[in-house]
Amino acid sequence: IAFTLPALLGLNSDSLVWFPMVTGFLHLGGLRTALYNYIFAKKHQGTFILRVEDTDQNRVVPGAAEGIEDMLDWAGIPPDESPRRGGSFGPYQQSHRLDLYQSASAELLERGAAYRCFCTPQRLDLLKKEALRSQQTPRYDNRCRHLTPTEVAQKLSQGLDWVVRFRLEKGVEPFQDLVYGWTKHEVAEVEGDPVILKGDGFPTYHLANVVDDHHMGISHVLRGTEWLTSTSKHLLLYRAFGWDPPQFGHLPLLLNKYGGKLSKRQGDIFLEHFARDGYLPEALLDIITNCGSGFPENQMGRTLKELISQFEIGRISTHSALLDLEKLPEFNRIHLTRHIENEGLRQKLIRELQLLVEQVYGDQQVDPEVLEKDYVERVLLLRKGHISFLKNLVSSDYSYLWVRPSVSREQLQTMSGEVDEIGKLVLGLMTRQAAVLSMEELNKDLRSLHQQIKETKYSNVMQLLRLALSGQQHGPSVAEMMVTLGPKEVCGRIHKALSS
Repeated sequence: IAFTLPALLGLNSDSLVWFPMVTGFLHLGGLRTALYNYIFAKKHQGTFILRVEDTDQNRVVPGAAEGIEDMLDWAGIPPDESPRRGGSFGPYQQSHRLDLYQSASAELLERGAAYRCFCTPQRLDLLKKEALRSQQTPRYDNRCRHLTPTEVAQKLSQGLDWVVRFRLEKGVEPFQDLVYGWTKHEVAEVEGDPVILKGDGFPTYHLANVVDDHHMGISHVLRGTEWLTSTSKHLLLYRAFGWDPPQFGHLPLLLNKYGGKLSKRQGDIFLEHFARDGYLPEALLDIITNCGSGFPENQMGRTLKELISQFEIGRISTHSALLDLEKLPEFNRIHLTRHIENEGLRQKLIRELQLLVEQVYGDQQVDPEVLEKDYVERVLLLRKGHISFLKNLVSSDYSYLWVRPSVSREQLQTMSGEVDEIGKLVLGLMTRQAAVLSMEELNKDLRSLHQQIKETKYSNVMQLLRLALSGQQHGPSVAEMMVTLGPKEVCGRIHKALSS
């Protein structure tokens, strides 16, 4: 239930617009098309408009329209005008524009550019089966194209069901695609006349989008390359109406790193999946443009502002973009680091981390002090660049940050017989103001402290202190643990371990 119809970009005076089909929820391919349209629009000081294409009522998924708009908001590329926001090109839902399409269909019928087709679904199914049996591409045989006005009137009087088909004509003119260059497809030679208005009164994509693009003043269309061969058909529709067509550009496919289609079976390419797993939207925008084209060079860590400034439509290649999702955590690490470094964004992360700690460790008697802003902020700044996700900080590896470990004196004594001496020296070190200056200073102090210990190796002293402070054998440096926890907490944990 992913996008089966394309995203469009248009120019109306100073307004650029994008319209997706809403037969499913937003996935990475749809996000990439939306993003390219968004950055093109913003680069040209345009307006980003969302149009809901729901004319295929059998494929509409309840809640999908709202979900798409929610995900565009989450991704940081919200539409300026949409069903939710309103605007001057409304209504923004094609199922609310049926009168317009029916009027356009009637105009084509009157001009002789379209005709009513009375072929039953059973006959069409037989045509398809026969073509497949003959190893040919299924196509409508244009049977009803040759009905006389008298025959049409007779069938109408009988109350037979009908659809409207568009007459494909030979002699398609080439067009210059913004990505693929000069091209044309003689659709009349390989296709039957397409349905443009269905029996339920709803238009097909071909009619609805041509009509909407004209009435909304669209001058440019960006969409997926799978629609390249249909463009000649759309140009014939524009010519039949006597309208000037927009310029077209077709985006290459987004594939997995092996060159195959992105899998939707597990739902792991939909944006809700990435949002739920803690990915930052900036990381997704970065990776789906990094693997593609349209920019001077590929580089990790680009912001949306940088994507807009660097984008050039002439740089889009015809090669498919290969997406390696295994690299996504690294992209997320880069953008999470940037969020931590930014004062405003860091405050949001602090609030999110406080909530995560309460959710994960709330039933383990978390000391209220570990939820204080200054402490949480210190944790973020010290772990900056070391974590790919905010949720990493509430994993078992970092549980010592939020819950005091249970470490016995007996455990420490297995590492050194000088436990008391080591503890005494560290407690003395923590009472000195210099102990909290920086990790660099603290590392020097710990080296100096070791010189006062007779038998225990420096590495064993560090292992002992790490265990006493965190209850773990591995983790950040002891100096970082001390700086993070602060002198008061360090002293409390050492006292507790020595006395238990």
